[in-house]
Amino acid sequence: MTRAVLSVPGTSVRAVESDRRRCAWANSAPEYIAYHDEEWGTPLHGDDALFERLALEAFQSGLAWITILRKRPAFRTAFAGFDIDAVAAFTADDEARLMADAGIVRNRAKVAAAIRNARAAQELPEGLSALLWSFAPGDGRVRPATLADVPATSPESVAMAKELKRRGFVFVGPTTAYALMQATGMVDDHVADCFRAQAHSEPAGG
Repeated sequence: MTRAVLSVPGTSVRAVESDRRRCAWANSAPEYIAYHDEEWGTPLHGDDALFERLALEAFQSGLAWITILRKRPAFRTAFAGFDIDAVAAFTADDEARLMADAGIVRNRAKVAAAIRNARAAQELPEGLSALLWSFAPGDGRVRPATLADVPATSPESVAMAKELKRRGFVFVGPTTAYALMQATGMVDDHVADCFRAQAHSEPAGG
């Protein structure tokens, strides 16, 4: 993404970035800034891409997201790029390999859940992406004014979690489902004064 501000004489990238209004959580680490500006809340489609996010949100449970974000390259290597068919074929030897990999979160239940969920995703006739996006709310949702207005769950995330459980998925409760919806643009929870929210509210140029 090209940023015209980079060509302004005498203006550093750091200074320009610090002048942007963001959701407050994004300012706590450099990794969060890039994630917030380029990924969080941006619509994401594709079975493998959404499987990655589903798996990582489950691994994040009980941890700070920054931990997962910093380990994401190692997760991608360890989990074969989150290719659903590849992960579904993992064996007990692969589980042992993952549990010995210091680059990821070594939680046996979460590792087993990622493999089980890949197998569940294989069985979806409509595909994982179509299933997850079927729970995206329609237009007319009120944008949160502040972080205090951002919910932890929604009726849609409760319904998503219930359906995923019915389809054989594990480690995906309503809170994890809502975090997935936020991250992948199914809902847009950039607060009102965030530059991402303002960009989304501007009419498209023609």
